[in-house]
Amino acid sequence: MALPTALPRRAVIAAPLHHLLDRGRDAGPGLLLALAVAAVATPLGHLVPVVGGPVLAIVLGVGVGAVVRPGARLRPGLAVASRPLLQVAIVLLGATLSLQQVATVGLGSLPVMLGTLAVALGGAWVLGRALGVRGHTQVLIGVGTGICGASAIAATTAVLRPRDHEVAYALGTIFVFNVVAVLAFPPLGHALGMDAQSFGLWAGTAVNDTSSVLAAAFSFGADAGPYATVVKLTRTLTLVPIVLVLAVWSARRSGGEQGERTALPWAKVVPWFLVAFVAASALDTLGAVPATWHGGITTAGTFLITTALAGIGLALRPGDLRRAGVRPLLLGAVLWVLVAASSLGLQGLTGTL
Repeated sequence: MALPTALPRRAVIAAPLHHLLDRGRDAGPGLLLALAVAAVATPLGHLVPVVGGPVLAIVLGVGVGAVVRPGARLRPGLAVASRPLLQVAIVLLGATLSLQQVATVGLGSLPVMLGTLAVALGGAWVLGRALGVRGHTQVLIGVGTGICGASAIAATTAVLRPRDHEVAYALGTIFVFNVVAVLAFPPLGHALGMDAQSFGLWAGTAVNDTSSVLAAAFSFGADAGPYATVVKLTRTLTLVPIVLVLAVWSARRSGGEQGERTALPWAKVVPWFLVAFVAASALDTLGAVPATWHGGITTAGTFLITTALAGIGLALRPGDLRRAGVRPLLLGAVLWVLVAASSLGLQGLTGTL
């Protein structure tokens, strides 16, 4: 009787392993293509430091994608490149920063961060009404612009439950201005004579998605990257109270309905890589990460960021840019300009510019 019972146990153990192997094989081709683009973009970025490797990676990715037209075979690997690798890069950057540095940067950026958040949310409410962009689309664009782009939209979607086209409008709008920010912010920062700290604060408070923040900051300069990372992750934490308020508002609006509408998506509100970033910073604070390792870790983290941007560029489709529609796109454009300008203005008022 031992044999029949042993086989199911082996099957139970083997099934997850086969699943992981299958996922690895599925991700292989697309991930290798993203790594190849990053391997080309990195040395080119050293030759053109004003543009930088991450920006070149997304541009090269778009160009290669237009020729290759990645289909179902490549998309799993591109998805791995654009999200998990980026998250690992953030954790690696945490290993080069002490908790004291993280706390100092985070607290120092609060006035600018909270000011730009107020501009984004208030502007979405006022301008959304004026432009006829109402309801969930209005909220999603405001939260995405003010906090952390697609991640904020995903967390907010879980409590508001908008319709698919509303989510598509918001994501399309945010994506357009992520691309614009990555290309425009570094040369604008140099033209304005910004130093690494002021540019890192500007990118961390005025650019939407984490990937775009890191691309813009590391393209501006290696010292701006870690500073922008801490500012951005601190900004991400503001998603917790915002989602709590939206969950209560949604429940009351639906007549006090309870259940999954009020259940908070904690894995999205407080992502694992943010916790791991703090843990890595704690290890550095305790001296577990030798200072001689910092250069290599930063190089590895920057290459992973470049690979992530290559994956995003390779997956880009012209339809993604058209999907947003005119009015949501106009709302996103005005909010993006207001947030970018208010970040610079607040830096000037607080003496951080």
